[in-house]
Amino acid sequence: MAADRFLSTLKYVAGTKPTFNLSEIAAYLDEPRTVGQMYEALQPHLHGLGLTANKTGEDYTISRLMPSPAYILSTSEEKRLNAYLSLDTMPSFLEAAIEQYISRKTGKEWSDSIILERLRRAIVAQKDDYWKPTGKRSLQYTKGYSVLGYLAYHFPVYFMQARHLFAQLARDGLLKQQMTILDLGTGPGVMPLAIEDFWMCLDSARSTVLSVERSKEHIEAFEALTRSVAIQDPQVKIESPKEADITLPRDIPLPENVDLMIFSNVLNELAGLPVAERADIVMSYGEKLAPDGMLLIIEPAEEATSTGLRVLALALKKRGLSIYAPCTFIWGTNCTPDRCWSFQTASSIRPTRIMNSLAGCNEQFRYVNSDIKYSYVILRKDGKVRTSCQIPKNTKALRLSKIHMNVGKRITVVAAKMSEDIGDADTHLYRLCDGSAEKPVYAVLPAFHIVPSNRELGSVPYGTVLELRNVLVRYNPVHDAYNLLVSRNTAIRMLGQGDPGQ
Repeated sequence: MAADRFLSTLKYVAGTKPTFNLSEIAAYLDEPRTVGQMYEALQPHLHGLGLTANKTGEDYTISRLMPSPAYILSTSEEKRLNAYLSLDTMPSFLEAAIEQYISRKTGKEWSDSIILERLRRAIVAQKDDYWKPTGKRSLQYTKGYSVLGYLAYHFPVYFMQARHLFAQLARDGLLKQQMTILDLGTGPGVMPLAIEDFWMCLDSARSTVLSVERSKEHIEAFEALTRSVAIQDPQVKIESPKEADITLPRDIPLPENVDLMIFSNVLNELAGLPVAERADIVMSYGEKLAPDGMLLIIEPAEEATSTGLRVLALALKKRGLSIYAPCTFIWGTNCTPDRCWSFQTASSIRPTRIMNSLAGCNEQFRYVNSDIKYSYVILRKDGKVRTSCQIPKNTKALRLSKIHMNVGKRITVVAAKMSEDIGDADTHLYRLCDGSAEKPVYAVLPAFHIVPSNRELGSVPYGTVLELRNVLVRYNPVHDAYNLLVSRNTAIRMLGQGDPGQ
């Protein structure tokens, strides 16, 4: 009896009966097996199949797992979360663990001048590689000092920005009392460690974190860091990574009914593959999602990478996933994402001790990485979206796809705010999107025109849907984009809920 045949038979029976005896499976099998033998084969896969097994005499009663309830934050947890998000440093024990790992791997103190210089070279090499044309980038981060340089330069920012993403999931009620989380391309374990850290803000939520990583060096760092911060009876159980290439999903044994899958700063490393191939890879993993499961894809905020994420997200939407956030398709149309540079920001972090030591040279700007800027998309299987905006019946709003026909006119639009302020103190500038625009559209608000009726443009969070009444359309030939000029006579009001707490 092949294991995969047995499990597929079990899945079939479970799909037709909510409860059954394990002995019933024997009738479907080519080779006779005892109940004990079948249970031994089933036991490691129970949770992944969404099943439970209870011993009943000489048999086992198999039942479908009830979906874990949503985790709703209490008032005390909200207060705790606000304090947590205000922190600007990694936990001291994790910073020390990274320092100790670098010292152990190099055989010298991490602060030794030779080690610091080698780390500098590794960081510069990684950054230079990142800025090469797509087809010429390697972006391996997988051997020797490239892994140590990643720990010193990239890890702290990626760890800290994860807090804001998990806070969004928690506040939106997307976390569950009990979760199975899969981190694909985990590297040295940034996301599993960030999950463990964040879940300590929650009173009773628990999760099991599985991960996949192809690099032995990263897996070694992963194991060392997770061991160094392990606590007894953790809310988060972090499993050892599976050593595998994430571009070959069919070759990786994965659980069923995963609640959350994460691709953190990894899909951009596959930029040499056509978008369709990358989308196919993601969709192969998506088959393992629970019916109400979700995908979280995070990428750097750099323009080409951020835009590439939007193109990939639209390809996944066309394959049947729904974009939960941050995009809102107000008119029910698909967007034109090839020029959609949209990213989230948060307060900068305090440089680590390693960063400060690396910066003790003539080019200190190269070695301090403290800005929190990231692009992300949350996709779901069940069609759920974060903001379902209905335009008020009395609103004669213009689709942004028609904006080119209204240059020089005053119009009303309904669109999501898709950037923080990217202007300056004199002229505030915000990206707008309604899911129909063919060219970039920006709201332009001169500082001397700010009044109570339009002030909300600057204060509402990223992703909020707004109605902007009486804005003047201008074309910007330098950037081949359109500006909506906001004046004292413009009225702006919120129609949709944006990202909370940002």
